[in-house]
Amino acid sequence: MGRVTLTCRRSVLRAGAGAAGAAVVGAFATGCDADSAAHAPAPVPSAAPRPAPAPHRFPGLPGQITHGPRDRRRVALTFHGQGDPATAKAVLAEAERAGARLTVLAVGSWLDAHPRLARRIIDGGHDLGNHTQRHLTISAMGEEEAYAEISGCADRLRRLTGSIGTWFRPSRTRYATPLVQRLAHRAGYPHVLSYDVDSLDFTSPGAPAVTRKISGEIRNGSVVSMHFGYADTVAALPALLDELDRRGLRAVTTTELLTR
Repeated sequence: MGRVTLTCRRSVLRAGAGAAGAAVVGAFATGCDADSAAHAPAPVPSAAPRPAPAPHRFPGLPGQITHGPRDRRRVALTFHGQGDPATAKAVLAEAERAGARLTVLAVGSWLDAHPRLARRIIDGGHDLGNHTQRHLTISAMGEEEAYAEISGCADRLRRLTGSIGTWFRPSRTRYATPLVQRLAHRAGYPHVLSYDVDSLDFTSPGAPAVTRKISGEIRNGSVVSMHFGYADTVAALPALLDELDRRGLRAVTTTELLTR
């Protein structure tokens, strides 16, 4: 009898509080009494998704940002969002274990293939931004095609998170041309995000080389360019985060890096 009663209660939970009459009918059909169905607990509503941050304008800062303030012991580790999702998840998990927060500039086609990663990044407390739709050489494109690359990725971010993302970084170039800066601004990004430290992890030089390259150049306010999708990056991250901690440098989102 206990098993039948449990089945009844589950059917009531599925029916919901707004379908009490149907729940009672279901109770009789399973051999349970209507009273037990009426007193079943109401379903608990699921928590609302964490809101996705939007782009932020920083008065006094240039349209193209390469680093943050040099007078505070903070740095931003930024990642080009593309490649094996397992590698991306490993990077995020390692950063979170150390209390670090990252900035991920996602490629739109990558989000198309792995849409759940958008919320995974935001729910981990990281910045999520735009790295164009197809990761082609945007500085070689005409105005219409370049704008389609920026707005295409922005549309995907909006659909997945409710926001176009916090930042835009051009693809296959360190610095945006004046045209790309203007198009990014039109798409809703007040600033274009560059960097002052290039990890060169995409050349697969080995984890120790990645750590040495960053450690030798990073300083207060640095914005570091790194990539998902490379095993060397995952392997280098623990030693890099330990080195930052030893120096008293805190890895924060780019938004936090620039916020006074």
